[in-house]
Amino acid sequence: MKKGCFRKFLSGLFSLFVIGAIVVAVYFNQQFIKTHIINRAIGMYYVHKGDVAYRKMNTNKAIKYYNKGLKLFPGHYTAWYNLGNIYVSYEDYYSALYSYSQAFKYNPKMMIARMNYGIVATQKLGNFDIAIDQFNKIVKTKRRLLSIPYIFNNRISTKANRAIAYYNIGVTYRLKSLYENDDWEKQRQYLGKAIDAYKKSLKIDPKNYDTLYNLGIAYHLAGRYDDAGINYCKAIEIQPMSYEAHYNLALLLRRLRYYEQSYEEIDKAATLVTALNENTAQQQYVAIVMNDIMRTMYGNEEYRRQLKTFLDDEKSKTAAHMAKDDVKSKETKKDKEKGTISSEGVNLINGKVVVTKELDASILKSFGRCSCIKLFTHDD
Repeated sequence: MKKGCFRKFLSGLFSLFVIGAIVVAVYFNQQFIKTHIINRAIGMYYVHKGDVAYRKMNTNKAIKYYNKGLKLFPGHYTAWYNLGNIYVSYEDYYSALYSYSQAFKYNPKMMIARMNYGIVATQKLGNFDIAIDQFNKIVKTKRRLLSIPYIFNNRISTKANRAIAYYNIGVTYRLKSLYENDDWEKQRQYLGKAIDAYKKSLKIDPKNYDTLYNLGIAYHLAGRYDDAGINYCKAIEIQPMSYEAHYNLALLLRRLRYYEQSYEEIDKAATLVTALNENTAQQQYVAIVMNDIMRTMYGNEEYRRQLKTFLDDEKSKTAAHMAKDDVKSKETKKDKEKGTISSEGVNLINGKVVVTKELDASILKSFGRCSCIKLFTHDD
C-alpha cells in the first residue's frame, strides 16, 4: 500500500514538473509562440477568407483579407501568388512583381510564380534582364521527378515548364532586339539568342504553334528568309486556321517578290481574320496589305503574262467541262425537284448549303497546305 502511494506521489510530482517546464518555456518564449503558433493560425484564417473571396471574384475583399493574413503569416506563398494575379488584373504591375517575388522567396521551386513574374516584367514593364534571370532559374531548377500511376506525375509539368520558359526567353530576347534599332550587331546577337531559345523549347515540345511561329518571326527579322518561311509553314501545318502565320508568310513572300504565292496566303489570312469578327483594326490592316499585294501583282509585267496564260487555260478547261456538266444536270434534275442536291462535302437542301464533315476536312486541308515551302528548301 505504501509502495502504491509512493508511486502515485512520484507520478504526480513528474506531472507537476512537466507542467512547470511548459509554463517556464511559454514564459520565456512568448514571442516565438505568438509569431509561430497564434499569429500563424489567425493568418491562415484570413488567408482562407481571402481564398473564398478570390474564388467568388470579389477582388477588393480578397486583397484586404490576403494582406491581413500575410502580415501575420508572411510565409504563405500561395496567398502571395494569388495577390500577384489580382494586382495584374488591376494593372498594378509593380505590386504584382513584388507579390510574385515574395511567393518564390518563400517557395523557391514555385515555378508558376517565377513564370508570371518574368512575363509581367517583359510584356508590361519592358524590364527584360530581370525577366530572363527568372526564366533561366526555371530552366536550371532541378526537381525530383515522381510518377505514381493514376495518382501523381510531375514529369509532364516539369518538362512543360522548361519548354514554356525557353519560349519566353526567346520572346524576351526578340523584344529586346527591337530596342536596338541603331546597333545592328547587338540586334543580331539578341535575335540569335532568341532563335537558340526557341529551338531548345521545340526540342521539348516540337509541335507547338506559338514557338514555331515566333521562331519564324525571329528568323524573318534576322534576314534568314528561308528558315523563316519553313517555320511559318510548319506552324501553318499545326494550326491551319490561325491567321498570324499566313499573314507573316504573305509579307515574307511579298518581300521576296513571290507575288502569286503571297496573294494566296494573304487571302487565307483575310478569310480567317474576317471569320474572327473581333478586331476590326486587324481586318483593316490585312485588307490594306492585300490591296498592296494586288497592286504590285498587276504592276508586274511578268505576272500579267502569267495571268493571261492562266486565264486562257481556264477558258479551254471551262469549255470542256460544260459538256460534262450538261449530262450531269439531267441526272440531278430529279434531285432538284425533291429539294436535295448532294456533292462531295456539301449538301444543298431547299436552297441552303449544309456543311458536312467532308467539307470541314477539305477546308482544313486547304488552309493547312503550304505549297510555297518548296521556295525555301532549295539547295543554293
